Amino acid sequence: MARHEITFNRVVYERPGMRNVPVRRDIEYAQSDAGPLTLDLYDPPDAVGGRPRPAVVIVGGYPDVGVPLTLGCPSKDMEMVISWAQLLAASGLMAVSYTKQDPTRDLRRLVEFLHRNAATLHVDAGRLAVWAASGNVPVALSALMEDSDLEIACAVLCYGFTLDSPASTAVAEASATWKFANPTAGRTVANLKSTVPLFLTRAGADGFAGLNEALDRFICDALARNLPLTIVNARQAAHAFDLFEANDSSRHIVELIVGFLQHHLTHSG
Repeated sequence: MARHEITFNRVVYERPGMRNVPVRRDIEYAQSDAGPLTLDLYDPPDAVGGRPRPAVVIVGGYPDVGVPLTLGCPSKDMEMVISWAQLLAASGLMAVSYTKQDPTRDLRRLVEFLHRNAATLHVDAGRLAVWAASGNVPVALSALMEDSDLEIACAVLCYGFTLDSPASTAVAEASATWKFANPTAGRTVANLKSTVPLFLTRAGADGFAGLNEALDRFICDALARNLPLTIVNARQAAHAFDLFEANDSSRHIVELIVGFLQHHLTHSG
């Protein structure tokens, strides 16, 4: 099957040398009934001597093992994921992308694998972040809930589907339409851990029905609970502006995201 043209879009911000960062590809982290699940590790260019590095997991909310690939390739082979991983590595952070069959289960198995193999992978398993966009966000949110024992240092959630309310089912409807996992159905902001710093981007001109309404409610509820929240509202931007809108505003927001991750993963206290 030919790859969909969207799989070739890269993040609009480039750093020198990012396309040449070292990559350890196709490391098996678990088995599924359809075959091995693998991850790619993107290393900072100066990763020498085996010093453990904080890592950002680029979360996937769609199955891509044992199912038809509607876009023609697994998410970890899409240029969006590759370029974000390259950018993070070029910024001094390890980045992790991966294949999955059951997105919620496999995020857990991935994080557990990183912990078990931290020494050989040179990962600082005590400093892990999650990055997710659009329909991948609900799986990332599942790792941030009070009943999750995954230790996540911070999270970036870009123009994402978040949580429904009794008065709205927009996230559930989008999940049914676009086939992304929605493990936080029925949960509220009150179920989130209160200590994990969150960075949210909002695309003011997002065209997905109900997405911004759910996101706005999420933001209001998070502020009411005084959660550690950073919000950037790209007032005129459309969905996935970091891939499709190569302007100063988009590049600035990408820089802010990278800076947020660097701050929370490389500063103690």
